[in-house]
Amino acid sequence: MARRWTPQRFVKLRRIRVAICAVTMVLAMLLTFALTTRKTVALTVNGETKTVSTYAMSATRLLQEQGVDVRSHDLVETTASVSGRLENHSVVTVRSAYQTTINIDGHDMPFWTVATSADQLLGFFKQNEQQAAKVTVNIGNVYDKLTGGFVINKDGPVTVIADGKTSVAADGKLPAASILDAKAIVLGKEDRVSVEEEDDKTILRVKRVTHGRETRTALLPFQSRTIIDPSLEPGQTALRQAGVNGEKEQVFEVTYVDGVAESEQLVSETTTKAALDQVVAVGPDKSQASTDDKQHANKGKNKEGDKNGQGSGSDGSSGSGQTSGGDDGGSSSPAQAGKPAQPAQPAPPAQPSQPANPPAPVEHQTPPAPPAPAPEPTPTGLWRPSPAQAMVYAQGAAAQYGWSGQNWEDLVKLWNRESGWRWWAENPDSHAYGIPQSMPADQMAQFGANWHDDASIQIAWGLNYIAGRYGTPAEAWRHSEQFGWY
Repeated sequence: MARRWTPQRFVKLRRIRVAICAVTMVLAMLLTFALTTRKTVALTVNGETKTVSTYAMSATRLLQEQGVDVRSHDLVETTASVSGRLENHSVVTVRSAYQTTINIDGHDMPFWTVATSADQLLGFFKQNEQQAAKVTVNIGNVYDKLTGGFVINKDGPVTVIADGKTSVAADGKLPAASILDAKAIVLGKEDRVSVEEEDDKTILRVKRVTHGRETRTALLPFQSRTIIDPSLEPGQTALRQAGVNGEKEQVFEVTYVDGVAESEQLVSETTTKAALDQVVAVGPDKSQASTDDKQHANKGKNKEGDKNGQGSGSDGSSGSGQTSGGDDGGSSSPAQAGKPAQPAQPAPPAQPSQPANPPAPVEHQTPPAPPAPAPEPTPTGLWRPSPAQAMVYAQGAAAQYGWSGQNWEDLVKLWNRESGWRWWAENPDSHAYGIPQSMPADQMAQFGANWHDDASIQIAWGLNYIAGRYGTPAEAWRHSEQFGWY
């Protein structure tokens, strides 16, 4: 018997068909999404490249998936879109930074760099140079880079200066240690190795550090003393003893750099000849002299009065040293008659009346001493520089990101607007701080503890922020122009 098509059955079948179509559409969408979000990315870490497939939407997520540890100063570059989203066939490059020391116009400061050669590092400071600045790379504190990987000049020869001699190493593509070994130059433990450019020449310089002791004789000046001599007239002076300088022997520990004293420290000192004090006598002043005269006169009167007192008491008259009877009829006893009269004792001073309930004594407590101010952090890095010095430093740091030309000009304009390149600049409303105007300010601590005073930390954080949020200073400046902040 054939099944009859009823309205109920027709509705049920239609619902089944709609459900199948919906599921099919969802599966197609998921498949399309998977095919479009799955991408192939070239990942390069310190020169080693591999191709990976990923669903990650950002370079940060990709690096987490691949287990690549990125530290604060490491550089991460990507060909992702302006929005920061990874696309198919994007390239992500990671370069690990290490710390060396650079010298800008005589000031040493640590500098995080990804340079693979000394001349490349010096070149970073030339790309955006707007003012003359002498830059030297001190590479003695990165000995691992001296012995491997860190070449001096990839493009040409190197001039070597050591022990007062100058020579040329034809192959500048070698590490410093190899070049010095070829020249039979042996480094001491404290010797300093630096690279600089002068007259279009790359110079590898070795400075010898030695120590020695120097003994010197120093003057021990005499002291002056003043005494009061009553035999002199007021205001009159007389030299009683001439002063004679003494001598002391000092021993210094001296540090020499290429034979020139750079610093010294006092080790000991011994007095070899004692100084003799100078003694000057002066007459008493007028007030002191008149007081002395009165004291002498009073002494004379007291002596005269004593004699008179003894005489009046002998004839029984009422003298200064004898007490007469009073209204009460009292008289001296016979035993006292033959004795000299005793001076009258002064009456004790009247005692002030005491209140019935005297107030309790007030205890005066010494107020607690104010807390000692916290010591300032040890100056390191680019410590409280001028705006011009901060810009010189930023030239090299920005060039490591590949930011030169228009990008550098836009960075200068951006931070001129934000802070005027002042490390202490602070917005009173938002409390944004420093050259890049970080908000909150303490997030710069991830690049160093001394962020409040060290411009190199502020610059490193600011460049990293721009790279992560906008990609380039040009984009950050465009956003600042449109909205007034970045």
